[in-house]
Amino acid sequence: MEYQKFGNKYVLRLDKGDEVIESIKAVCRQNAIKLGTVTGIGAINKAVIGIFESGTKKYHSKEVTGDMEIASLTGNISEMNGEVYLHLHITLTDSTYKAFGGHLNQAVISCTGEIVLDVIEGQVDRAFSEEIGLNLIKFVG
Repeated sequence: MEYQKFGNKYVLRLDKGDEVIESIKAVCRQNAIKLGTVTGIGAINKAVIGIFESGTKKYHSKEVTGDMEIASLTGNISEMNGEVYLHLHITLTDSTYKAFGGHLNQAVISCTGEIVLDVIEGQVDRAFSEEIGLNLIKFVG
């Protein structure tokens, strides 16, 4: 992975074998990024995606493998308990051009990934909601 800063944005190039979430978290840690948005495209060969079932308050995850294009990667950067917290969703297309997606838990780059982090000044925390069953945005101050 390589990246460069342009104003309040970071442009990341992920390379074959890079894991998407860990790569983004590493840039956030190295540059003290506490709040921002994430967008991206690229190609992967393995991902774990999930969907939240509101009735049971549980995530159901599925691993998918094979050549896939990232048609859209979007999400946000915040913090929880002083650590980088990413909330990312992904849309993937497979060799039949079928699109599918969900909450991104893991993705491994097969060719390249092009990610843009748009940094927002400030800080937003997360707190677990018993009622909803998710880590919700908690505004600080």
